[in-house]
Amino acid sequence: QVQLAESGGGSVQAGGSLRLSCAASGKTDTTKTMAWFRQTPGKQREVAACVLTPGSVIYYEDSVTGRFTISHDNAKNTLYLQMNNLKPEDTALYYCAAGDHFNCFEGVLPAAFNFWGRGTQVTVSP
Repeated sequence: QVQLAESGGGSVQAGGSLRLSCAASGKTDTTKTMAWFRQTPGKQREVAACVLTPGSVIYYEDSVTGRFTISHDNAKNTLYLQMNNLKPEDTALYYCAAGDHFNCFEGVLPAAFNFWGRGTQVTVSP
């Protein structure tokens, strides 16, 4: 089992920045992919960014490309999402996810991930 704990969400104005963190604990040695998903009421959870661990493959959803940066600190077992130039449409509940297979690509589904955090709310006002 892997436990994931997100932090760093909050409320900002458009154009602002936030950094999300996801601390992983437990049996993390089998983790191959980590990701940030986001979800708004009435919509499906969608991947915003993902990264292979270990590895260098990174994917960003089109709307966040150039504004968000995903990174993973192996020594700290922590996943980050640096979010710059935030827009109101980025408002969502952001979830950290970990999976035991190499699944980092456009449209990867939540079902591809074994473990989830509880989510952290990001609210961007105009």
